[in-house]
Amino acid sequence: MSTPQVVVHRDKAVMAEAAAARLITKIVDAQSARGSASVVLTGGRNGNGLLAALATSPARDAVDWPRLDLWWGDERFLPEGHPDRNITQAREALLDAVPLDPKRVHPMPPSDGPYGADVEAAAEAYATELATAARPENHASVPRFDVLLLGVGPDTHVASLFPEMPAVRETERTVVGVRGAPKPPPTRTSLTLPAIRSANEVWLLAAGEDKAKAAAIALSGAGEVQAPAAGAYGRRRTLWLLDAAAASQLPRGLYPPSSP
Repeated sequence: MSTPQVVVHRDKAVMAEAAAARLITKIVDAQSARGSASVVLTGGRNGNGLLAALATSPARDAVDWPRLDLWWGDERFLPEGHPDRNITQAREALLDAVPLDPKRVHPMPPSDGPYGADVEAAAEAYATELATAARPENHASVPRFDVLLLGVGPDTHVASLFPEMPAVRETERTVVGVRGAPKPPPTRTSLTLPAIRSANEVWLLAAGEDKAKAAAIALSGAGEVQAPAAGAYGRRRTLWLLDAAAASQLPRGLYPPSSP
């Protein structure tokens, strides 16, 4: 378990640009070291804001896009191409503009895919895909992700792991189907906390006053069942990227002495 580090930016636009620059550097470093990189994307306004900032970054072409594996932390269980699906929004924000290898883009199954409306079968299929991509040296049933991105909800949820719901209590499976989510749509697929914690680095993104209480709770020692964001951490690094509004309720001891 890595100790969370907090970086506070002036506003959400600066946060998105800075996070994009960090991600480019991390991907380039991983590709230089191993020949490839693996990143887990998140949806929502902050995840998509990061991707949009990356799309317009002058350093975008430093990434060797065909040697990048992309996975998702969760997905809305909706038909292929639905505007609310994270993969659809990611394509619009960035993916359609860069030369990715389609075989290395790993979206979660849609509700009109080969598993139909069976969300548990879709989750199991994604878990199998992750396990197939894992290497023996990973010592896990998922690949070793270089960076796993997560948005933080006002209720402290991350991915589609909501407070007190069964999915946040899962300790064995890497991917689960979620039914009855308090945020629409109610049916989703999601990585579990054990899968999230397998990543080298976990970055949690939060911007806006509506995220301030959630950030404060998660960073103040709350339990992961009550505050799932508190249970999201990386093997080597856990980074909270906040704007000033989202950081406004942090205890002074957690607020970094200086941030961009």
